[in-house]
Amino acid sequence: MIYVTGDMHGDFTRFRTPQIKKLKKGDTLIVTGDFGFLWDDSKQEQKILKTLSKKKFNICFVDGAHENFKLLDKMEVSTWNGGKVHHFSGGLYHLMRGQIYNIEGKTIFTMGGGVSPDKDIRDTNNPLNRPPSPQEFIDAARKIEENGGEVDYIITHEPTMTIKKFLQLRNPQVDEKTGLLNAFLEELAENCKFKKWYFGSLHVDKPISKSMISVFTRVVNIETAQNILHREG
Repeated sequence: MIYVTGDMHGDFTRFRTPQIKKLKKGDTLIVTGDFGFLWDDSKQEQKILKTLSKKKFNICFVDGAHENFKLLDKMEVSTWNGGKVHHFSGGLYHLMRGQIYNIEGKTIFTMGGGVSPDKDIRDTNNPLNRPPSPQEFIDAARKIEENGGEVDYIITHEPTMTIKKFLQLRNPQVDEKTGLLNAFLEELAENCKFKKWYFGSLHVDKPISKSMISVFTRVVNIETAQNILHREG
């Protein structure tokens, strides 16, 4: 089974929750950005990554607005289930931008990236902050087109422009750089057929509609958007 959860920000206790303990051998957990376990390349961090790679289930993440891209860039790019990845070891993968993966017979499009509201990493030259480039948008659109304008599921860090404005009524300002990404995702929503779309940057567990779901701490079935704790067996 495939499950989705939101930003972790390097909080290892998330893997001790009843929800994630429910995952079985062969399952896949996808994190919607800000994974946070690739941060300072310390010995402790390397130990944690090694532990995560040995889990009985796959752990996959799209990048968010709090990732160390300088460390990611050093990693070799390989292919996994039809899409480009950074493979740490075992079952731990970074799902790259604008890719389509075939997992358990389901097509999943990924588009990471975002701009952090934190002042200390808003500089786009900072290795912790890298919004998608124009070429990444072009490549992503081409990938969708090559797939007939249709995928089963979409995983992103940021939501569409409409949803972001809707969920930020108290603070309607949208960052210019993030806005380009949100606008691209808005166009994607209008021109790509999909069953469900999951995003995590807004840190809320909230179904916006039957097809658009914001996730944070919940772990949900990618097909039903139902909490894993409802899983039988």
